[in-house]
Amino acid sequence: MPTETPTETTRTPALVSRPVASSVDELLAGASHREPFLTSDSKSGSGFERVVVDGVPHVLKHVHPDRDWTMRFNHDVGCHPVQVWAAGLMDSYPERIDHATVAVAGGLGRNGWGGAILMRDVGADLTPPGDTPLDHPTHSRHLADIAGLSARMLGWRDTVGLVPLAARWGWFGPACLAAEAARGWPDLVPRIAEQGWRRFAERAPRPVRDVVDALRRDPGPLVAAVASTPMTFVHGDWKLGNVGTGRDGRTVLLDWTYPGEAPPCYELAWYLVLNSSRLPTSKEATIAEFRAALERHGVDTAPWYERQVAICLLGALVIFGWEKALGSDAELHWWCRRAVEGARWL
Repeated sequence: MPTETPTETTRTPALVSRPVASSVDELLAGASHREPFLTSDSKSGSGFERVVVDGVPHVLKHVHPDRDWTMRFNHDVGCHPVQVWAAGLMDSYPERIDHATVAVAGGLGRNGWGGAILMRDVGADLTPPGDTPLDHPTHSRHLADIAGLSARMLGWRDTVGLVPLAARWGWFGPACLAAEAARGWPDLVPRIAEQGWRRFAERAPRPVRDVVDALRRDPGPLVAAVASTPMTFVHGDWKLGNVGTGRDGRTVLLDWTYPGEAPPCYELAWYLVLNSSRLPTSKEATIAEFRAALERHGVDTAPWYERQVAICLLGALVIFGWEKALGSDAELHWWCRRAVEGARWL
């Protein structure tokens, strides 16, 4: 398991800005082959191509809010993957995280809201799809690297214009889903979410349902509740489809679409809620292990961790209660209990 001394992890790095190409043609100068393809894990609506540049396989991802519902949910008209690249934020923790990005183009498509991200083809390094639990060393390494990035950037403030907290916790809220309905439900996931929230209304206990419904309409109380706890720079989407292990032992971390300023435990809660079927230990053990990892990286968690993790677990149900309502009783009830605990901090 990777470790660092407190002086190493608590020093915010001097970020170096990176150039942004103005067109796909500029981005792919020297490419000898381009071929569209579909990825089994991507459900956002973005397009992908296999590209060969100087004889080396790459993947090109095209993003624009007209095609990508996640960008619409985040109100992203600045193209966050391009912004984090340009600001040097992808390189916040290079000794442990390999983002695989080699170049980007911005200002593309309607209103210049889109972008293109050119990455090394690291498909062989990514976590295989399925429901097989991770081995414990890999799980622990992920938690250590989430903690390491959080510790490295603790106290960072967003001056770039990335995803605000209110937008994060407003995902799958009534306004977002109404907008997708008005578009005729062009993407599958928002349509399933609408159905899932109906199941949530039937299956969740009334007190939980009332709290979650109120926060879906106005996540402001969640934002206010974590305001006095530490913030950091987050990647925003540690689902296993974006994560792998490179040949050099670093964690491969793709899809920098939801980055920004958020609590460290937001990253943990997202990891728990989307990867629950593949955890090799209990959620409680994972929460404790993440805290221990932050402590190893020099972060004093005693003043704030219990409060922040409770609020962020509640926030995770506000986002993904629909998904839990489509699953098992045990899983739904675990998250409902956490929501009751989190609501006490509001």
